[in-house]
Amino acid sequence: MKLYIKNMVCNRCILVIENLFKEAGFHVIKTELGEVEIKEELNPEQINLIESNLKPIGFKLIEEKKAQIIEKIKTSIIKLIHHSEEGIKINLSSYLSNQVNYDYNYISNLFSETEGKSIEKYYITQKIEKAKELLVYDELSLSQIADKLNYSSVAHLSSQFKKITGLTPTHFRKIKEKKRNSLDNL
Repeated sequence: MKLYIKNMVCNRCILVIENLFKEAGFHVIKTELGEVEIKEELNPEQINLIESNLKPIGFKLIEEKKAQIIEKIKTSIIKLIHHSEEGIKINLSSYLSNQVNYDYNYISNLFSETEGKSIEKYYITQKIEKAKELLVYDELSLSQIADKLNYSSVAHLSSQFKKITGLTPTHFRKIKEKKRNSLDNL
């Protein structure tokens, strides 16, 4: 039985969910962002138990089909941007259609109606979050970050970054540096 879970965004989430199901006595077949597959079929009492165990740690079972599709879109984008070593140089609509197994026009309309923003805006927001993370690490130049996130230029990255954060990437990096203390000054 496959269950869809809201708010899974990282590998730690996968471990937490897997452990929660195992501790509850279920046999986990596979766990990935947004879903867990278990051997057992669940009765309503077991579903309630799982829901009550998920809620305190910030997760939620998703039972409605459209909500499951939305969560699959989000986790597919998160995987692509935050967890893919290959980079994000792909066609987003084709990628999402393959991941979600629905026509892109359908999922695009569903996402916009449900979330109040387009898939593209969600995708850009996630790219900017990844850019912020990379800027804080201070290991890559702006040019390398733009390339890693598949921007055509540093100017394009900077423009989207400023539109979303209100800051240029350079200013963002400087602010983060000022707030950080070196370890020997702690």
